[in-house]
Amino acid sequence: MDRWASFDCYGTLIDWDGGVRAELARVCGDAHADELLVRYHEIEPELQHDGTLSYREVLTESMRRLGAPDGTEHGLAESLPGWRAFPEVRGALEELRRRGWKLAILSNTDDDFIAASQVQIGVPFDEVVVAQEIGSYKPAHRHWDEFFSRTHAPREGHVHVAASLFHDIAPANELGLRSVWINRTGEPATVAPTRELTDLLALPETLDELVPSST
Repeated sequence: MDRWASFDCYGTLIDWDGGVRAELARVCGDAHADELLVRYHEIEPELQHDGTLSYREVLTESMRRLGAPDGTEHGLAESLPGWRAFPEVRGALEELRRRGWKLAILSNTDDDFIAASQVQIGVPFDEVVVAQEIGSYKPAHRHWDEFFSRTHAPREGHVHVAASLFHDIAPANELGLRSVWINRTGEPATVAPTRELTDLLALPETLDELVPSST
């Protein structure tokens, strides 16, 4: 049986908060960056709700709504390709591939952004599903529908790994899927993942516990 681990990208593999905050600080000043980051978390799902905007458009309109000065509203989109992977990500993903896991990304982003982020991650993925392709943003279920349609991954051999309770863990629960919540910030749980980790260091062992190898 094939074993599949699907991942959210931003916040799970790529330091999304760090990337957004750095650009907000550059444009609006460090003193306001934390407050604006909280507001960004509120604005983004509103803009993604009907799936009609590309992620580049979501980033740009979010900056406008946050009061970015004229001419700086494209800053988030321009900075995203340089956002770095968390330090343990490459080693954890390489170990998963060594253990025979197939890897996928299910991301609320555009094709060009995810291509740049895969370069930052440095590990190949067997499947990638992005919002731009399917006209839908998580927490809607279409990312998972598309993933299973493309890969024919067995549900008993699949685990979803993500940092967002709202975008990923809650819909995984709705779909009856196992999940690993990467809780890097000590956030209180409002829904229950199958497992919870603070980073990806113990992920290979955790996934092997959830889906033991058949070999």
